[in-house]
Amino acid sequence: MKFPRTFILLVSSLAAGSNALLAGPSNQNHNHRRDFLQQGTAFLVGGAATVLVNPSDAIASGGATAGKYTTIPIAKRRYYGRVQEAVHEFLDMGPMVVRGDMRDPTIQRFFDVNAVVVVEARNQSINGQCTKKDQSCRGGEIRDSRYNDMKASMYLLGNAFRINQQKAPDNLPTVKAAKAFFKEMDAMEKSVVKKPKENDVAAVKHYAAALDILDQYLDLVELPPTESGEYDKEFDTRVGASSRIT
Repeated sequence: MKFPRTFILLVSSLAAGSNALLAGPSNQNHNHRRDFLQQGTAFLVGGAATVLVNPSDAIASGGATAGKYTTIPIAKRRYYGRVQEAVHEFLDMGPMVVRGDMRDPTIQRFFDVNAVVVVEARNQSINGQCTKKDQSCRGGEIRDSRYNDMKASMYLLGNAFRINQQKAPDNLPTVKAAKAFFKEMDAMEKSVVKKPKENDVAAVKHYAAALDILDQYLDLVELPPTESGEYDKEFDTRVGASSRIT
């Protein structure tokens, strides 16, 4: 994913002490992603601020069974694709967040509960024959926001990174990092969904804080950091499609 030219020029103008948003070409590499966002958010908010989600509210669509131990390899097969796609979309809206306008369609879509098909519709025919009276054997799909699916998959993936089954989920470093991320993003979501504003300084603060926490989480679950360039592409969210980094 390449940053829009206007965003790169924003960062350049920040470094030069300018307050203007300009448009034009630039050549920054992926290793400066966090610097871009941090400089931009620092310019808009003038500092950083700090603001939990109940994990039981996260609904898994990957076949996990509550209360049972999931091994790390199985968890990777179930959740890697979903987590990576969520990170891709989270980073994709970064340039728009830096501008401070929470009404932007890319930001709105990330939190839109009807934007993403998390469970595809399935054909309910038996041996190729529809036995329903109304002949409607195609089941309904389940839709949700990318952010809600991100919360579910991050929590479930993090919960698998344990030494033994007895350790409480809340005591796992992975789950602690996930919950800290949710805390910031839940606060941002309230601003974006309820009353999106053109210059929402508070929402920008929450995004900036969440970005730092996300890198901690990714390291703990053995995924590349946000500035690696790995998340420039889209990911297959189907179970088993992204069980490892190749």
